[in-house]
This record gives sequence, C-alpha cells and structure tokens, in this order.
Amino acid sequence: DFSSEVERTLSMADGCLLLVDAAEGPLPQTRFVLALALQLGLRPLVVVNKVDRKDARAEEVVEEIADLFLELATEDAQLSYPVIYAIAREGRAGHAPDDLAPDLIPLFRAIIEHVPPPVANMEGPVQVLVSALDYETHRGRIAIGRVIRGTLTRGMSVRCLGNNAPTMPLKLLELFTFQGLGRYPVEEVRAGDLVAIPGVPTVTIGDTIADAAEPEALPRLAITEPTVQLTIGPNTSPFSGQDGRAVTSRQLRERLDRELETNVGLRIRSSAEAGDGAPADGIVVAGRGELHLAILLETLRREGFEISASRPEVILRRGERGMEEPFEEVVILVPQAYMGTVTELLGPRQAVLQQMSPDEGRGARLTYRMPTRGLIGLRGALLTASRGTATLNSRFIEYAPVGGTIPRQRNGAVVATEAGMTTAYAISGLQERIRLFIGPGVSIYEGMIVGLNSREQDMPVNICKEKKQTNIRSSNSDIAVRLEPPMVLSLDQFMEMIGEDELLELTPKNLRLRKRHLSAQARERAGRISSTA
Repeated sequence: DFSSEVERTLSMADGCLLLVDAAEGPLPQTRFVLALALQLGLRPLVVVNKVDRKDARAEEVVEEIADLFLELATEDAQLSYPVIYAIAREGRAGHAPDDLAPDLIPLFRAIIEHVPPPVANMEGPVQVLVSALDYETHRGRIAIGRVIRGTLTRGMSVRCLGNNAPTMPLKLLELFTFQGLGRYPVEEVRAGDLVAIPGVPTVTIGDTIADAAEPEALPRLAITEPTVQLTIGPNTSPFSGQDGRAVTSRQLRERLDRELETNVGLRIRSSAEAGDGAPADGIVVAGRGELHLAILLETLRREGFEISASRPEVILRRGERGMEEPFEEVVILVPQAYMGTVTELLGPRQAVLQQMSPDEGRGARLTYRMPTRGLIGLRGALLTASRGTATLNSRFIEYAPVGGTIPRQRNGAVVATEAGMTTAYAISGLQERIRLFIGPGVSIYEGMIVGLNSREQDMPVNICKEKKQTNIRSSNSDIAVRLEPPMVLSLDQFMEMIGEDELLELTPKNLRLRKRHLSAQARERAGRISSTA
C-alpha cells in the first residue's frame, strides 16, 4: 500500500539491506521492494534476522532468497551479495547463524565493503531530484532530495522545474544535510549528498531544483497508480458537530489538498454524488489499498475532522480486452488444521491457487492470484476463520479482464428505527438473534446500524424500547438482565463491513456505521429508483 514512499526513498539510496525473517522467508513485499531496488541499480546486502527463533530455517530461507534474485536481477553483478545473520533485538550479527559477534560490526563492515560510493557528477549545472517534503512553521515547505549533478551552495539562485512552467529564480538562504536522525546547516552540498532545501514554496515531489542560469529537468519519479477508491465528505448524521472541530466540506478539501503535497500515491477528485444522507460535496479519494486509505481516514479523525466514508471499491479501466480490474498475488501462511477453512473462504472471492508448499513451523504457504476486490474484507474474515493464526500478504500484479461476481460476505445489518438511548431491556430481547456493536446507555439515531443480523436480510429494531412499569412486584430473575459484551471494531474492520447503501461515520471520539438514507421511507424510495434505473 505504500509503494509510492518506497519508490521515492529508494531513489535516494546507493545500497540496501534486504531484511528477511529466518522463519517466514521472503514475502510478497520482499519481492516488490527488491525488484524496485534492483531496477534502480542498488547493491543489496541480505540480512537474515531472528535466527534465534525456534522455527528458524535460515539455510532454506537463503535458498529462497537466491531464487528470488535469479528471477529479479537485472545484471549479473546483482547476483553476488553478502549474507549476514542477525538477532536485531540483541544487537548481534555474524556470517553464520551459530557464530554471531556480540555487536553489529560484521554488518557495518559488509556495508563499507559492498556498497559503492555514489556515482557523483561534479561537473555541469546543479540538479536536485525532490523525493520528499517536510514543513516547519517558520521555514515553510522544505524540499528533501539528492543532488544528482553539480554543487549547490547557500546563496545561489535556482529554479523549480515541475509539470508546469519553471518558477522565477529563487535565492537559497539555507541548506541542510543529514547526519543520523538530525538535520544540520551547511554551506554547500555536492553530487551524491542528501539535502534539505527550505524556501521553495511551490515545490512538489518529483520536481527538479536546478541552476537558474541553466535549468535542466530530471525524469520524474514513476509512481504506482492507485487501485482502490472511496468517497468521503463531511459528516451529515444527526450527531454532526458534537465531537470534531472541522465539519465543513471546504475544510476537508483544503486538508486533502495539503495531503497531496506529500502523499504522491494519493489521488482526489470531486464527486457528483449527493442526496439524502450522502456526503455533500463528496470527494473521491484513491489509494494503493485499504490500508493506505484507512491510515488517511484515521489521520483525519485524529486531527478533529468529522467525515463520512463510503465502501472501498476497486478502480476499473477500459483496456484492449474490455473492462479490466486490478489483480494481486496473495500469500497466506496458515496452520494445516485451517487449510480447508481458508480454501472455502477464498473460493467465492475468485481466488485461484497458484502454489501450495509446506512451511516449516507454520503449516502451509498458499499462493493465490485474485482480484483486488476479493481482498476487501478478507483480512478480518481470515483471522476469524483461522482463530488469529493465519497471516496474509499481497502485492499488485496487473490489470486483467473483470472476473466473475463475488457474493456478499456479510450478514444483514441491524438498523435502529428510533432515536434515543439504548436500554438493557431492549438489548436482552435481541442478543440471541443479533451481534451488537454497542451496549446499553448509548445515544443513537434513526438509520444507525447497531449490529449484524444472523441472516442476510437487514433487521429494523427499536433498541431504545423501555420496559413498561406496573405495580406488580417482579421476581429476582426478572430484575437481573444478563447482557453479552458488544463487538468492539477497529477502523479497518468497520471499513470491511460497509455495504453499498451504507456509510461509515468517523469522528475524533466515535466510529459509527449508518445507512446512507436514514429513514425507512427514504431507503424504500431509493430502492425503487435504483431498481428502475
């Protein structure tokens, strides 16, 4: 999901450490980042970590890594790499799993010996490729990148070259370089150095900062395009404005525009979607996956925004073979006891088993090819089916013709018919048939989803119903009400549950699932319109 950041970071490096778990071996993310590093010509060093695990299989993992290099290497020199074994938690490394030094000196020596110095072109006009951005209140936007050619000095005039016309010449008042995690002022930086440049207000990631007298742009960074999108807008529920401080579409749009300055893997565009309960002035936000979008939503709510979000959906495109959708390679590590359950779970999601191999200490490694839309909601279902023992990793492969339909993976919603405060009396009569998200004493509104039905159909309920009082004395059994604890769901789990006619309400204090149209009459009317369309 964060391939954009990976690509930008690798563009500033001369070498890389390929860190692999001694038990799990190479994962899909390992293949992805290694392929990018080799394409950029980086010199890799392999570090097999956690060799002290009981299920460690260091020798087999090294063989798997060798196969990966044979498949991905772009030149023969990349097939020659050192292998270092380590226990990072203890700060130890060595050239054999059973012969580790008491420190990390073997790793540092390997870096010095095998990573070449930067290929520096000191001649010619200066060029800096901007790969990241930072911001400080008193300095403004700060461009971070690598000097590709020439020498950059404090006080010289430069231009910013981007997608638009070159900017007016700017005088550099400050220059910073990096040492460890710190940033320090310097008078000049040369080709091969990393630099932070304040005072370029219009710079964006991928731009070139060049000599004002001889401006020459570098090729822009190639960024993986988004594959998943959702629509967000300001919170339109009856509880709008109770928790957050930013509740308007203008504030949301301004914040997303600022996010685009540093999050180049993100795309936004206005949505024409509007209606009763729908996000007003909706904004379509596209990213590399559910996790990418979930982190953005969590960041917004922590900053005080109140927003509504629709169900994530994949981005289709029209290709030579008609409508195409993104496909991914999915690797699942699962104990033998749950292999049948996992197979049944992935079958309806159009997953095709590509490879099955034993995984020492963990059961089996299953490799599938499946559409990205089949991944929506899969992680939570997989953890439930395997009782938390399975792990899932995925990577984007290609766009291919749209496959078959994927059935709905969730039961019907339990929808509140009344606004008010939930009661223990109402919950006690419903908990045998439904799974609730909330307990007693919680404020709700009409159209809010308070739980999941045991069947596929939605169930309208009055969860605010109170027991009628009489002058007849109740028995002790009638006084004591035993309630099951409600389901406490994270943002990721809520995103997996959103239906086509539903929205997720996010505030700094609460996550609520709701119907897009709050009243039953509005939902019936919308259903008739959609059926005749």
